[in-house]
Amino acid sequence: MKQFENVTVRLEGNSYFDGAVTSRTVNFADGSKKTLGFMLPGEYEFGTEAAELMEITSGELEVKLPNSNEWTSINGGDTFNVPSNSKFQVNVKKITDYCCSYI
Repeated sequence: MKQFENVTVRLEGNSYFDGAVTSRTVNFADGSKKTLGFMLPGEYEFGTEAAELMEITSGELEVKLPNSNEWTSINGGDTFNVPSNSKFQVNVKKITDYCCSYI
């Protein structure tokens, strides 16, 4: 999907790791939400409350998912799922755009 229809976007952005990771919240008429953002190169750890589908729209990173000791390479066009109430790590190799869906 290249664009969203009939949504509202929160003007205030989310900023993490001194601005190296940022996002904007997109709210849909059905009550669902997504965040759209980017990550600068670096290593980051995130915690989840809800399960997430991460769609990487451009860039390159490695991800270490919960209960795994291995890094998986992810490129633009790839996706990965993160379970609820967990932590995951990313090692961003190139500036990366993403869309996070809460599922």
